[in-house]
Amino acid sequence: MNAKAIAIVLAGGQSPSLWPKSTIKIPKQFLHFVGDGSLLQNTVKRISNIFDKENIFVATIKEFVPLVEEQLPELPKGNIICEPFPKNTLPCVSLALTQLSTQTNEDTVVVLFPSDHHIANLGEFYQTLEVAIDFTYERDAIVAIGVTPTRPETHYGYIQVDRNPNGLGEYFNKGIRYSKTFAEKPDYESARRFLSTGEFLWNTGIYVMKISTFWNTLKVCSYEIFNYFTILKKLVGRPQFEQAVMETFKQIQSQSIDTGIMERTRNVYALESSFSWSDVGTWDEIYRLSLKDAENNYLVGDVIALDTRNCLIQIQEKTIAAIGVEDLLVIDSNNALLICKRGLSDRVGEIVAYLRRKNADPLL
Repeated sequence: MNAKAIAIVLAGGQSPSLWPKSTIKIPKQFLHFVGDGSLLQNTVKRISNIFDKENIFVATIKEFVPLVEEQLPELPKGNIICEPFPKNTLPCVSLALTQLSTQTNEDTVVVLFPSDHHIANLGEFYQTLEVAIDFTYERDAIVAIGVTPTRPETHYGYIQVDRNPNGLGEYFNKGIRYSKTFAEKPDYESARRFLSTGEFLWNTGIYVMKISTFWNTLKVCSYEIFNYFTILKKLVGRPQFEQAVMETFKQIQSQSIDTGIMERTRNVYALESSFSWSDVGTWDEIYRLSLKDAENNYLVGDVIALDTRNCLIQIQEKTIAAIGVEDLLVIDSNNALLICKRGLSDRVGEIVAYLRRKNADPLL
C-alpha cells in the first residue's frame, strides 16, 4: 500500500438477532459462531495481515472494555476507544478519530470494520482493501465495500451502482463504481428486484476514507455532530476530556454513519467485490455458514438425533434428543431456549422486544 492506513473495528453494538446466545451483557461480537474464535477475535486476526498491530483500534462502550481486553490481550490498551454509552456508529467513529487526532495526520486513511461479520476468500478481500485505500488516498473520496449478491436477502443493506467507467481510469477495472443510492434492509420482493436489475451490491458496512475526508463530509452532512467533536478535539489530552465526552454523548442524537453520511454525500463510491461475506445476523445465516452432517444437520453439544434433518441444534449443559423433526433451529442458553422454524429467525427480534416490554431483564 502506498498510503499509511489505520483500522477501526466497531465493537459497541448490542444486536438482539442472535438471542438467546447474544445478550445485552455479552453481544454477538464476543461470541463464537464460525471460525476459530469470537467474531471480534476473527475480525482482528483477519485484518492483522494487512495492518500493523499498533494501527488497529477497537471502539466499544465502557461496559465491554473488559471483554475486549480479555479477548484481545495483544492489543495495546491505548488502542481501545471507549464510548461512555452507545449512540450508534457516527458518534462512535467521530469520537475515535477525535481521540486519535494527536496521533495521526489528516492524510491518514481510516478503514472502518464491523466487528461481527464473517469473511472468506481472504486473498481477494486483501486486494479489495488495497484498491480502496489507494483510491481514497488519491481521490479524497469515500469508498463503501460491496459484494456481489448471490440471493435476495432482506436483512442486508444494498448499494446501487453505476458502471459508467468515465473518470475512473484504471480503477474501473479494479472494481471502483459510482454509487447511486444506499438502500436499507428491503422486503423480499424488493430484494428480488434488486438482484434482477444487476445494479445492486450487498453493503458490507466496511468504509474507507482519509481522516480529512471524514471530517469535511461530516461538516456538510451532519454539522451538529461535527461541531460537537470540533470542540472536543481541543480538549484531547487534557484532564477534562473524559467528562466532556460524557456531556457530548448525553447531548448528541444517535445516528448511524449510513444515514448520517453515506446516504447524504455524493462523494462516496462503491468497490464491487466477490469475496465471501456474511453479517452473521440470524440463526438461519449461521445454519447456512455451518458444516453439516450427512442429514444436513449442524449439531453442537450432547445431541441425539434420530430421523432428524435440516436442523441447527446447539445445546450447552444438558442432553437433548430429537426424533423425526425437520427444519428447526434449537438454541439453548443458560436461562432460555429458542425453538424456531428455519426461515423465520429474522423474527427473533420480536421475542426480544416482547421480553423488554415485560421487563424480563435476566433473559436479555
